[in-house]
Amino acid sequence: MAQVMMYKRFERFWHWAQALLILSMLITGFEIHGTIHWLGFEAAVNTHIILAWTLIGLWIFAIFWHLTTGEWKQYIPASFAQIMVMVRYYTIGIFQGAEHPFHKTRLKKHNPLQRMAYLSLHVLISPMIWISGLLYLFYASWESWGLEGFSLMIVALIHTAAAFAMLAFLIAHLYLSITMSDKPFGNIKAMITGYEEE
Repeated sequence: MAQVMMYKRFERFWHWAQALLILSMLITGFEIHGTIHWLGFEAAVNTHIILAWTLIGLWIFAIFWHLTTGEWKQYIPASFAQIMVMVRYYTIGIFQGAEHPFHKTRLKKHNPLQRMAYLSLHVLISPMIWISGLLYLFYASWESWGLEGFSLMIVALIHTAAAFAMLAFLIAHLYLSITMSDKPFGNIKAMITGYEEE
C-alpha cells in the first residue's frame, strides 16, 4: 500500500465549501418554510439568496475545473453489469465479509455506484435546484420572459423536492463515508488531507 494524492487541493476546497453552502441553504430553506425559527424569515430569505449565488459561482468554477483537468471522466457511467456487482456487494457481500469488488486509483476514484450517484447529483438534482431556484427568485420577470403560464406553486414544489433529494444524498453520502472505510473516518480523512492508500 502506498499513500497517493487522491484528491487535489481545489477538489477538497470545492467539496467542503459546497457541503457548507448546501447545509446552510438547507437550514435557511427550512426557516423560509417555517420548519425552524432562527434568523427570522426576512434574514433567512436574504441569506438563502446570498448562499445560492455563492454556490452557483462555486459550481461554475467546479464545472470549469472538471472540464479543463479531465476530472469529468470520473463520472462516466459504468456498465449495468458493473453496477450490479456493486449492488450485490452492498446488499449481500459486505455482510458476508466479501472483498470489495472495486479498487480505487487516482484515475478511477469512484466505484460504479458512486459514478451513477454523483452523475445523478450533477445532471438531475443540481440543475433542478438551479433552474427552479432562479425561476423562483426572478418570479417578477416571468411575464416579460413569456412564462406567465408557469405555476409558482409547481416551481416551489420542484425546488423543495430537489432540496429534499439533496438532503437525502448528503445523509447517504455521510453515512457511507463514515462506514465504508477500512479505518474509522478514513474516507473523511482522505478528503481533508487528499491522501489515501492505494
